[in-house]
Amino acid sequence: MTQTTAAAGTAATPKAKRRAGDIWFSGSALFAGSMILATLAAVAIFLIIQSVPAIGADSSTASLLTTNFWDYVWPLLFGTIWAAFLALLMAVPLSLGVALFITHYAPRRLAQGLGYVVDLLAAVPSVVFGLWGILVLAPAVQPAYTWLNKNVGWFPLFAGDVSATGRTIFTAAIVLAVMVVPIITAICREIFLQTPRLHEEAALALGATRWEMIRMAVLPFGRSGIVSASMLGLGRALGETMAVAMVLSATGTVTFQLFTSTNPSTIAANIALTFPEAYDVNINVLIATGLILFIVTFAVNALARFIVSRRKEFSGAN
Repeated sequence: MTQTTAAAGTAATPKAKRRAGDIWFSGSALFAGSMILATLAAVAIFLIIQSVPAIGADSSTASLLTTNFWDYVWPLLFGTIWAAFLALLMAVPLSLGVALFITHYAPRRLAQGLGYVVDLLAAVPSVVFGLWGILVLAPAVQPAYTWLNKNVGWFPLFAGDVSATGRTIFTAAIVLAVMVVPIITAICREIFLQTPRLHEEAALALGATRWEMIRMAVLPFGRSGIVSASMLGLGRALGETMAVAMVLSATGTVTFQLFTSTNPSTIAANIALTFPEAYDVNINVLIATGLILFIVTFAVNALARFIVSRRKEFSGAN
């Protein structure tokens, strides 16, 4: 009898009325999320439609091409991935070191100052980094390139004729690394600060050194975040335009040698340098290379999401 009465009372209770603020907020959030998907779809459709005439183009229809579209885009795709990979190889260890120093080693006042400096570096325009790369970095590293080529020239990456200007793919990678370090550092710093304090204190109480505590508690907790930060930096490196266009002396070849004057170009830099003089099908060719870059960036982000979702149960965040 009691259960029947309770059920009847529950059924008779009127449904709670949603307030106007909740309706407006949920509608705005739904609209914002839908606009992101709609914008992404619109960009993809535009790139696909504009790229169709370039897929089957050859040197007879587009002056940019020497043979066909795929022979044209392959060196650009290689240079884009190679430069971004080199930049990430240098940026990730440095970013992790800076983030760990700020969060676990530096005094509080120094840590706050370094945090502000790192955040400000992320706001520096890419043109400034490009000028720094041309005027300061390239002349400074050219003697080091010559020394490495002379003493370790047997290694394939250091072989070949050294560039006299220092404007090589490795110099461009250094500039890209400097540009992505603030992004990766800022994200890793916030992730490391979220490590449960009890985990750190428990490791120290068991006799672990500070580095052992970081290795056992901090890094496993932030593993998925480190991957996300690295992939975000990789996306920035893949799409960087002006700094690479200013620093890199490109010849459109495919080579792994780091210090020579014959360097592969990148898709973004090639579009920026070539588009002002492009016409007719040449414009479609450049847009098609942009579609290739769009696909690569999308694949990188998808891979990052897969890695994060696969490893989140081991991160300690749950």
